[in-house]
Amino acid sequence: MTRSFLRRGRKKTVTLEKQGEERASLTTAYDATDPLVDIVAVHGLNGDARKTFTDQNSGTFWLGDEEMLPRDLRGRCRVLTYGYPSSVASILGKTSSDRILQHATTLVAELVADRELEDAQERPIIFLCHSLGGIIVKRALVYSAHRTGRMVEHLHSIYTSTYGIMFFGTPHQGSASASLGMAAQRMIEALVPSKLIDTNGQLLSALREGSEVLQDITDNFTPLIQRFRVYFFWEQEKTDFGVKYDYVVTESSAAPILDNTDRAGLRIDHRNMLKFASRNSPGYKLIVANILRYSREAPATISRRWISEKELMNSIRRNESMEAHPIIMQGEDIGMKEKS
Repeated sequence: MTRSFLRRGRKKTVTLEKQGEERASLTTAYDATDPLVDIVAVHGLNGDARKTFTDQNSGTFWLGDEEMLPRDLRGRCRVLTYGYPSSVASILGKTSSDRILQHATTLVAELVADRELEDAQERPIIFLCHSLGGIIVKRALVYSAHRTGRMVEHLHSIYTSTYGIMFFGTPHQGSASASLGMAAQRMIEALVPSKLIDTNGQLLSALREGSEVLQDITDNFTPLIQRFRVYFFWEQEKTDFGVKYDYVVTESSAAPILDNTDRAGLRIDHRNMLKFASRNSPGYKLIVANILRYSREAPATISRRWISEKELMNSIRRNESMEAHPIIMQGEDIGMKEKS
């Protein structure tokens, strides 16, 4: 299916695969003429780059529909979706730590490549993360933050450029009654057809292992959180589990109370937190108004941050050179002093 968008005289045609197909890598949902910000939407368990953001009844893909998000952002942003294998085994399998890292590093690499080709390496980024997609993004930012070596500092640009993160039903922490592994198990029960669920004990074992992985990611991300504008959303409607209705991720896990972060509930269940049929759908205006606010604030902040990061990188490179050639560098310093 092909849909055309028109913005400021520039026609952008985006090819959208059939709903339900698993999409790999980055896809442009909407491209403004001169975007100031990149919005990157990341789906969660058993979702994909289109289905997670499409209302089932109306078929509205609000990230790219010209009467929805593009209209309300007023041409300020480019909208991207990131698709990756999101089956239970891909996220919470026996090698869940490696799988999450693979998805996270690929997200960083894809974003860097796309933004280099667009000549937009320093453009601010706002992430929209549904469910376990938030775990992928947190791991990606931790990874990017530590890529400061001479040969890989291009990967550091994603960390530098990220301004805001909006989490929707992401299990950030456990509670007295539910660990992260149990939260993941509830996601599987709610989002994966029952006939596909492994009931022989292997899945539960993987979830216990996955719980440690998820907690480790959260622990490593926590020191970085003050760098970003963060908004936590939790589900206020219970999800139909077939035999009962209940919350998939509790408020305390989805929206921890932290300084300088926003939080709000959405009158939507976990499955449909990012599906909107129209601009009047519950939660839509709250979410889009916040995206618009971030898009206004981000350019100036990220511009200043890049100036600081370049100074820091130059300092790191100079220290590396001094360590590699201490005698030569000392001679240069003496020569500079004599000239002065």
